[in-house]
Amino acid sequence: MPWDEALVNSLVYDKPDPGEGRVSTYVSAVREALTLALEHDPRVFVLGQGVDDPSAMFGTTRGLQQQFGSQRVFDIPLSEEGMMGVSAGAAMNGMRPVYMHNRPDFILLAFNQLVTHAAKFHFMDNGTTDVPMVVWAAIGRGWGSGAQHSQAIHGMLLGVPGLKIVMPSTPYDAKGLLLSAIIDNNPVCVFEHRWLMKKDGVVPEGLYRVPIGKGVYRRRGKDVTIVGASHAIELGAQAASLLASEGIEAEVIDLRTVKPLDEAIVLESLKKTGRLVVVDTAWMKGGLCAEIGCLAAEKGFADLKAPVCRVGLPDVPTPAGYTLEQFYYPDAARIAAAARGIVRV
Repeated sequence: MPWDEALVNSLVYDKPDPGEGRVSTYVSAVREALTLALEHDPRVFVLGQGVDDPSAMFGTTRGLQQQFGSQRVFDIPLSEEGMMGVSAGAAMNGMRPVYMHNRPDFILLAFNQLVTHAAKFHFMDNGTTDVPMVVWAAIGRGWGSGAQHSQAIHGMLLGVPGLKIVMPSTPYDAKGLLLSAIIDNNPVCVFEHRWLMKKDGVVPEGLYRVPIGKGVYRRRGKDVTIVGASHAIELGAQAASLLASEGIEAEVIDLRTVKPLDEAIVLESLKKTGRLVVVDTAWMKGGLCAEIGCLAAEKGFADLKAPVCRVGLPDVPTPAGYTLEQFYYPDAARIAAAARGIVRV
């Protein structure tokens, strides 16, 4: 098989920062991962609404159809649930589909196939059938996208057994985690963030794999832990810089994947700092903020010096107006204020 165990193990390149090297854009890193997977494994194919149009899914699929042909990279009908079923069926029969959605909102139309079928078949037939498929989407924040085109739904999927959820924050992780998702024998949801698409970073050439389920420290500190994933890490790092000017040392943890969750790194940091701020790009209620807060209460309560603080979206639909968006979305100042509040308790 193309992804044999020895090869998969040899691809692991688990470093929080690859150091010096080739600089690439976030979009190019995603496209490179897709290109390498298509080149290396004939079972991989890419489908989605607009993967072959000029915008090419934020540019991540540009040129792939010309390079690999319309049998392996192709546009699809406006039938999300039907095509999710096709992807799950193909995966169950030995293929490795990468189903590209422009936004997570459109995955909601396919929850029955994803949650009821793709996530469960492996368990329903005693592990005989694998469902190695990737479901990719980019969270759409800003420019007035409003309540129906900017939803971050990863919190809804945290309670679904059988699914894995990846949320990169750097071009390096975007490539390495996407390759890990394609190699994985389970259904994996990959949620990117639109605002990360303009970022640059060091990205090694060739195949490498960032392990699913392992977080990294982005910044070390002793006074408070800031934890999150995706664009929340950029905001957390900015908040840590603001706090440093006041003499507060914040530790920033990038989860990289939220299911499975790296509980060990969160608890390790909490034991040192005693204070926890959880930052998410989605709603605070019932999602990642709540899950990590519960983790701290269940397994790290004795280490807490102050209540856990959550920073995420308020419990209202996303506004479309620019002015309201500035109040709606978290920013570095708000995260810094939350951390400052529990440090000075």
